[in-house]
Amino acid sequence: MRFSKLHTIPGYLALRLAVLVIVGLSGCGKSIEDEEPVTYPEPVSFDFEEIEERGTIRMLTRYNSSSYFLHRGMDRGFEFELVSRFADYHGLKVEVVLLGIDDDPITLLNQGEGDLIASNYAITEERLRHIAFSRPYNFVNQVLVQPVDMPLLSDLSDLEGKTISVRRASSYYSTLQSLREQGLDITIDVVGEDWNTEALIHEVANGSLQATVADDNLYKVASNYIEGVKSGLVLAEQDTVAWAIRKNAPQLKEKMDEFMAEHFRIRESDGRVLRSAFLNILLRRYYEDERQANRYRDRSFDMVYTGYISPYDDLVKSIAEEAGVDWKLVLAVMAQESEFNPNARSWAGAVGLMQIIPRFSRVEEEALLYDPEINIREGVRYLNKHLNRYAHLDSLNRYSMALANYNVGMGHIADARILASQLGNDPDEWEHIADALLKLMHRKYYQHARYGFKRGIETVNYVEDILNRYRRYHAIADLAEHFQQRSMNDAMTIR
Repeated sequence: MRFSKLHTIPGYLALRLAVLVIVGLSGCGKSIEDEEPVTYPEPVSFDFEEIEERGTIRMLTRYNSSSYFLHRGMDRGFEFELVSRFADYHGLKVEVVLLGIDDDPITLLNQGEGDLIASNYAITEERLRHIAFSRPYNFVNQVLVQPVDMPLLSDLSDLEGKTISVRRASSYYSTLQSLREQGLDITIDVVGEDWNTEALIHEVANGSLQATVADDNLYKVASNYIEGVKSGLVLAEQDTVAWAIRKNAPQLKEKMDEFMAEHFRIRESDGRVLRSAFLNILLRRYYEDERQANRYRDRSFDMVYTGYISPYDDLVKSIAEEAGVDWKLVLAVMAQESEFNPNARSWAGAVGLMQIIPRFSRVEEEALLYDPEINIREGVRYLNKHLNRYAHLDSLNRYSMALANYNVGMGHIADARILASQLGNDPDEWEHIADALLKLMHRKYYQHARYGFKRGIETVNYVEDILNRYRRYHAIADLAEHFQQRSMNDAMTIR
């Protein structure tokens, strides 16, 4: 029996079909045998107008070395930069929501935990039943990944009797199910949702798995730094990659489609894919330029298992533990203040990793504040003083108040607390302090304040940005703890 590759449609027709699928002209797919149908919650009503009002767009993604990762503590990734470009265009900030060990992206999307799924996410008939998609921004092939010492599989019939490991929620699972429905005798080994494509490729390389499936762009990058794997067999051609959104968010889809049309389109005359300069730069940076891409990869792949975030992790953990402060919060402050540059100096004279102002420091010699350990100790001492001041509050309000004081000083926060009380609001609730800080930008309010005018929007953004980063760091640390608690071999037995 001969088996056909999925989506094997010549050139332009394949691209046109992909676009038709996006606008909802796809046919109904076959049901998956021997499995209960997947059910998802009804989508919340939250469209672009509400996103604009909130000021942030929430990106659901997986932590890996292509979509989103940290490089020296700072945000990186193809999907992250693309979403950030869209957000900048609309005056929004990006809030990254990392998928946890047991999280299902469609469930979180429909529940409103995120506004879009951006994770090299392919359009499939099964997914189209539950969510909508933007216009595409890439096409990829699904390839088989096998050990280098296994004879190269060159035809689909060579898969007979093979065991292939993939996640249930991946597009690869649907591909393998379709091949089985064609009569191909393969075993689909369903691994936990905590396994990303890179981790599965790594396990194929070390002999723990017989084979897996990857998009060709992901495989190309992974094979540069994971030895012992090879690929030649294409299982599905021209998968359409796009952003996933809720079905009841037509405004958001329209904005995304307009954005994508500027960066990715198909020329009518010959079906050629045309990309903007920006999109080409991103593709080269994260997928095509091996030298540039590999600067990130070695450490970012390891990060999900070790919890490594920045070059100063060990030092910060030690100092923060002594003070009873969460080390991930300290790192989030450090990233915001200096982007982990120990030689940073602001226009206001703040110096070092934690941007310490010398006149407020116990360190007499300013030059010593450029020493990472001294600077971190001063920063933690100062941060902890404010955390202790608000120890009676819940963690969210406590952290928010302490960060605001760290940024703008106690005087302006005291003004905001007085104003909040005068307005009949609780001065121990950060949302009321944030509102008061914004009001102190207007003469009606700041003329009566002891410390006068202050650009409160900067402090409000400062607190929000650090807390968002802190949540990301926390999620990464949780993933690392998960993998440290059980070995990778154990992970394969816990389904």
